[in-house]
Amino acid sequence: MSITRGPISQFIEKNYRHFNAAALMDAAKGYETHLLEGGKMMVTLAGAMSTAELGISLAEMIRQDKIAIISCTGANLEEDIMNLVAHSHYKRVPNYRDLSPQDEWDLLENHYNRVTDTCIPEEEAFRRLQKHIYQIWKDADDKGERFFPHEFMYKILLSGELEQYYEIDPANSWMLAAAQKNLPIVVPGWEDSTMGNIFASYVIKNQIKASTMKSGIEYMAWLADWYVKNSEGKGIGFFQIGGGIAGDFPICVVPMLYQDMEMENIPFWSYFCQISDSTTSYGSYSGAVPNEKITWGKLDIDTPKFIVESDATIVAPLIFAWVLKQ
Repeated sequence: MSITRGPISQFIEKNYRHFNAAALMDAAKGYETHLLEGGKMMVTLAGAMSTAELGISLAEMIRQDKIAIISCTGANLEEDIMNLVAHSHYKRVPNYRDLSPQDEWDLLENHYNRVTDTCIPEEEAFRRLQKHIYQIWKDADDKGERFFPHEFMYKILLSGELEQYYEIDPANSWMLAAAQKNLPIVVPGWEDSTMGNIFASYVIKNQIKASTMKSGIEYMAWLADWYVKNSEGKGIGFFQIGGGIAGDFPICVVPMLYQDMEMENIPFWSYFCQISDSTTSYGSYSGAVPNEKITWGKLDIDTPKFIVESDATIVAPLIFAWVLKQ
């Protein structure tokens, strides 16, 4: 059966033949094959992928069921929503490499928090979301209910409360697409995010109980159950965008189940790809080559393994375009 592909896919196939370009092509074909053979895929989001507006391609991947589960940092969870409600207030600084300490201080004084060339507006983004999410946290606290960080975000999105602020096409918000699908998400280290810091401030002020927010340990226990239920057949692939905890946390569920839960028949991750510009160096897990993960009981000898050493904001949309046949 021949597959009709769009111009982006045709361009990649014609031009991307060597080095990192070839690795991109191989990884994209591997992703597609994994799904065609009945596999499921976890995508992990590190860094500031939401501020990079990866949602433009990621949301469509979610809508077309090319992603079964996401692991992301707390920053990516909130920053997609911030972009949704405050996009016109963001400020680009193309000459960010030339900024002096005084220039950076001036941005702070004007309530802009910089991520590379993009400044997030504190009042319109952080505080706007805080005003609405606080009430959802507080209501759960008052009722003695407990939820995961992403579940609170799903509640605010599905309530429609934020629609009055939408400043981009909602189709480009991956969090909105995920909420509408009730896509499973794990958010390791959620405390290391602006909303996590704000939640902690309410705990310190005795306005909300810390236990109202489910923890990272509970995320791991939930993920273990999900993995067992979804790893039959072709199994689950692991598509890692960047490094850090978004990838480190969920990949460990396999050795935990095998070694600590003594489930000796648990399958390894059945596909692995990492897009990273991390230098392979001493003790760097983000920069480790995939084969190192064999020794930790995460990947099998025969697991298809790919690493694309490049900028994820360039590579991920191209791989997604291939999988979506664009």
